[in-house]
Amino acid sequence: MSGPAVIAVSGVKNSGKTTFLEHVTPILRAMGLRVGIIKHDGHDFEPDVPGTDSRRLREAGAQAVAVYSANRWMLVCEEPDVALSDLLDQMRGMDVVLLEGQKHSDWPKIELVRAAVSNESVCRPDTLLALATDTGVRIPGVPALPLDGYEDAARLIFSCVKRL
Repeated sequence: MSGPAVIAVSGVKNSGKTTFLEHVTPILRAMGLRVGIIKHDGHDFEPDVPGTDSRRLREAGAQAVAVYSANRWMLVCEEPDVALSDLLDQMRGMDVVLLEGQKHSDWPKIELVRAAVSNESVCRPDTLLALATDTGVRIPGVPALPLDGYEDAARLIFSCVKRL
């Protein structure tokens, strides 16, 4: 295998992508998979807490600051036009990388359609592994899962990882 499987969890804003990932991730971990997640933020975000050493060093002008311990590491890098492929390179040790968002990408995806915020699919059907919804929306040839069908979604993701 040249790298981890990459699968997006997509949908419109407030469709429940983070909640979905919060429920699916522990199931995938229990199945023995190493899971990485990359979340896209359409705005800018604060990568570390004001007052921490890493923040103070970034404020001093460092373009990249890494923090590590015996059990984890984190890298904050100031770089314009970050490419998703650069982040995927950092996740080589994972079995699967789940992308939160990326609805217009070519990545295979599970799209969430939540009645409270949407009544239609916004992803290209040829990229969909499944549609997770609490609506009557169906796409020919695309399996439909309940919006809270976390076990079913995890089994689908697991089968994609094992095919690689």
